[in-house]
Amino acid sequence: MAQPKIAIVFYSTYGTNHSVALAAAEAAEAAGAEVRLRRIPETAPKEVVEGQDAWKAQFEKMKDIPEVTADDMEWADGYFFSAPTRFGVVASQMRAFIDTLGGLWGSGKLANKTFTATTSAQNPHGGQETTLLSLYTTAMHWGAIIVAPGYTDESIFGAGGNPYGFSTKPDGFDDAGKAALAHQAKRLVEMTAKLVG
Repeated sequence: MAQPKIAIVFYSTYGTNHSVALAAAEAAEAAGAEVRLRRIPETAPKEVVEGQDAWKAQFEKMKDIPEVTADDMEWADGYFFSAPTRFGVVASQMRAFIDTLGGLWGSGKLANKTFTATTSAQNPHGGQETTLLSLYTTAMHWGAIIVAPGYTDESIFGAGGNPYGFSTKPDGFDDAGKAALAHQAKRLVEMTAKLVG
């Protein structure tokens, strides 16, 4: 079987989705994938980011991670997206990047690739499921193949039971969450390997 190429694409304001993306990259590599960890470019004004100590500190932590490009999207056989919820949909920074992909989409270069997603919100009912479903709607427009975790492993129940993808609160990325996330990343790699094999 060919080694699947997985792009871990994330946006993080205060660090939760950064931690999730790092753990997903580790799990995907352990499952046999070639991984590119990429961050979404920040679209908020510099003075806004620098006006909040926690946001500024997190931006500094991630500055050595390359920003995602269309080339990364074309390179990958599968995608693992992670971004926070904003009012029930994905953060605008992630949306802004997605909106640059029209050329790739139009030429069919996003089709027939696997796609899974994770998210976070301030509380368990803060739009986590709708955010994941909105990302999957986008992936369906691409012609991507959705690889949701479903209830394919006991770890899903241990982390709160979200069948659409791992979701967490800022302080909720515990061992149970890490197990569910690792399962989701491994499942993505395994499904992608079947397609590219």
